[in-house]
Amino acid sequence: MKLLSSVLFLLLVVPATCKSSTLEDACRSFAAGHPSIGYDYCIRTFQADRASAAAADARGLATVAARIAGAKANATAARVAALSAVETDARRRDRLAVCAEVYSDAVDQLAQAAEDLARGEGAGADDAVTQLSAALDAPGTCEDAFGEADDTSPLAGEDAEFKKLATLALAVAASLTPPPPASPATPMISD
Repeated sequence: MKLLSSVLFLLLVVPATCKSSTLEDACRSFAAGHPSIGYDYCIRTFQADRASAAAADARGLATVAARIAGAKANATAARVAALSAVETDARRRDRLAVCAEVYSDAVDQLAQAAEDLARGEGAGADDAVTQLSAALDAPGTCEDAFGEADDTSPLAGEDAEFKKLATLALAVAASLTPPPPASPATPMISD
């Protein structure tokens, strides 16, 4: 009976510890490169999504992070549409149209990144990093549309939150790609 309870303990506790360790390791690594966002934010973000509990490795976490960022991009796109629907100033509607376009693109890019990561094939992580990098441009472009017109952005909060989530997704996905090979040293030729 004692052997059976020991085996059950290992089957139930060890996988949870491994998943937790994967999450903690990913968030430690993320926080080291992004101290302004931090470890606690990373942990809270993943813990708020049930799918992260099933992620067994960094690829799984990157997939979850891309989906979380995609949901935020989709929510921001919906907010842009709601603001546009009631905006009476044509120039401000034009600025909102810029935001609508970049967030629409970000939704597509994040969906593609999540798909590339979930597929788990060779270049999938590289392709995902490309898509995530492109999506990360959305909040800056949206804010620039208002800033260039010296207008206060109604999306500053959403843009800031999306930027954090997209940065998190990009950092975790980038950890899956091998560093580029070092270029060989070029011998010095002297006369």
